Amino acid sequence: MSAPAHTPGAPPQHDARPAAEPPSAGSGRPRTERRPEIQGLRAVAILLVASYHIWLGRVSGGVDVFLMLTGFLITGSLLRTAERTGRVQFAAFIARLARRLFPPAAIVLTAVLVGTLLLLPRTHWRDTLGEVLASALYFENWRLALTAVDYLAGGADASPVQHFWSLGIQGQFYLIWPALLAVAILVARVTPFTARAVFLVVLGLVLVVSLAYSVWRTETDQPWAYFDTGARLWELALGGIAAIVLPWIKTPRVLRVGLGWFGLAALISCGLLLHVSTMFPGYVALWPTGAAVLILLAGTTNSPIGADRLLASRPLKYAGDVSYSLYLWHWPLLIFYRVKIDGDVGLLAGGGILAVSFVLAAGTTWVTDHAAGWAGRARAARSWSLALGLACLLPVVFVTVGWSAQLEQESHDRVPHTDDLVRYPGAAVLMRRPVVEPPRLPIRPAPDVATQDLPSVYENDCMQNTRESELEQCSYGAKQPSHTITLIGNSHAAQWLPALEKMAAPNGWRIVVMTKGSCMLADEEQIYKGKPQPSCTAWQENVMAELKRRPPDLVITTGTHSSGTEGETLTPGMISRWRELGSMGVRVLALRDTPRFRFKAPECVEAKGRDECTEAESYSLAKISPILALRDAPVNVKFSDFTPYLCPNDRCPSVIGNVLVYWDSFGHFTATFTRTMTPLLERQVRQALQRQVTCMRPTPSGKCPKPPGGRVTPPAR
Repeated sequence: MSAPAHTPGAPPQHDARPAAEPPSAGSGRPRTERRPEIQGLRAVAILLVASYHIWLGRVSGGVDVFLMLTGFLITGSLLRTAERTGRVQFAAFIARLARRLFPPAAIVLTAVLVGTLLLLPRTHWRDTLGEVLASALYFENWRLALTAVDYLAGGADASPVQHFWSLGIQGQFYLIWPALLAVAILVARVTPFTARAVFLVVLGLVLVVSLAYSVWRTETDQPWAYFDTGARLWELALGGIAAIVLPWIKTPRVLRVGLGWFGLAALISCGLLLHVSTMFPGYVALWPTGAAVLILLAGTTNSPIGADRLLASRPLKYAGDVSYSLYLWHWPLLIFYRVKIDGDVGLLAGGGILAVSFVLAAGTTWVTDHAAGWAGRARAARSWSLALGLACLLPVVFVTVGWSAQLEQESHDRVPHTDDLVRYPGAAVLMRRPVVEPPRLPIRPAPDVATQDLPSVYENDCMQNTRESELEQCSYGAKQPSHTITLIGNSHAAQWLPALEKMAAPNGWRIVVMTKGSCMLADEEQIYKGKPQPSCTAWQENVMAELKRRPPDLVITTGTHSSGTEGETLTPGMISRWRELGSMGVRVLALRDTPRFRFKAPECVEAKGRDECTEAESYSLAKISPILALRDAPVNVKFSDFTPYLCPNDRCPSVIGNVLVYWDSFGHFTATFTRTMTPLLERQVRQALQRQVTCMRPTPSGKCPKPPGGRVTPPAR
């Protein structure tokens, strides 16, 4: 998926001093002084982040400013220490960070765990706990990067800790920067250059390489790039270079006044003029980071009309002081409120969220500052600072791991592993004449574990993701089969595997699976999230090469594509691919696509009950199947339409025969429900295998007689 529509970033909490100021007269060492406008810049950035999230539902560019400021301030801190001691004091550096950053994060993560228990539906618990753990261990950005490109996570909701992704990048930066400075110090010792000069060159290389990678990655895979540390390092390097270079640049005060206001205006307008969440972090991110650099270049003008006068004002200074905690609090409060009201946030409610966030941020900052002060008075040793930080964060890790383990055990116990067609007939209830609903029993699988009830292709890595083009195959059933059946296509094809597995062994069939996320079996360029998917084209070439090498008796694939926005389609590329298989002597069973929903079935069933969670068949399926309207269909293709068993009376329920049908909003079956479709699918497979093909190649006019097939006999009404 693309980067979330509102993805926040965390402000740094570091000493607001640059790497150096020009040396004073008679001094060979650069002097340093505080920059009061930096606190104001922090305040503006966090207010933009929070306001855009709460009211505009988009990203402001503030995260890029925070990352740049982190590079600016950390570079200054590390250089001052290195020039004073001649080395990088890594342990002391990490201890100080732990004392400052861990306690506020631990307080907020603890609150999120409580809120998860009290406010979030059980269907959200597993994912939220996974993200809390990733946030506590500073790799939330990589977790989000993986789910952003994972086809199955395409509809994932924002979690109350999604905003910790930028903290993850900063945490990784805190490990990288001291190592780079240590290398610069070693190089300086064997060359005539100072460590400062060498480090400047190193940061320049990081900026160039990372920016180039960011531009390329954003163009080719923007959702991944958004969370990729490598695609963000250039912003931190830009701040580091600014920390070293800007203090030595002399600019007239009148020009600095103009630069300050220009930079501030550019920063505020960035999120309004650019769709940050879908364009960043490539070269476009130079806008907010460049604007922030201009404000830093303007510096303290001491002019009554300078932007720094506003930025150094008491209200903004205080907002900057609590910006880290304010950032941590505003996002989970916003998410919990949205879950509670199940809707958007109005002007007054948003103001309330912001006000409560300020109060909690002020309290959190006061508590953690006093705790840090107590630790400093009790023991000056860095071990105490590190111990304080870990003492706050580790309990969160332990609770999260324990809770996740409990849910995992419950999932294992509650996900069905056997079939009970008497009490849980699923689709089989509609095969009976007359239709008799079984007594109502607890739904299987339970809504909160439905996302675990998936085809085995997701467990054995046989489902290729949207980035990979290599062909991965998995085999099921008989080793010396009477027939080989190949299941090919996207996740809507893969969802039929549980039924095929169930029928394979008794019939002596071998099932070969070739599946890839968002990649239908079609001879045409396919689009994924608005962009061409070249990996799909390459994967299909590999698939066809394998089929030519080892032609199966039957290929099963999706025969149409359903969509809640574009309707149901049958593309020329699909027909072309079927004809190509026909020329190879391969039969095809094309299954009409499954319906989609405007809601997530498990969440709806848990919140409203099974009777309220139905969708109109017409939302994503055509009134008349495109299959029936197809002329000159390839004669090697048999079409099957199971819609009568999915949408009786033109409504598509989430629960049929006590079985939860879908585990998401995209029409993906639970494995339990798919197994209840086995008798229906087996009948269609047998007919397809027995089919006599008389026109395996198209005639010179490109026509073949239309084969029998179509809609499966509907159940009794």
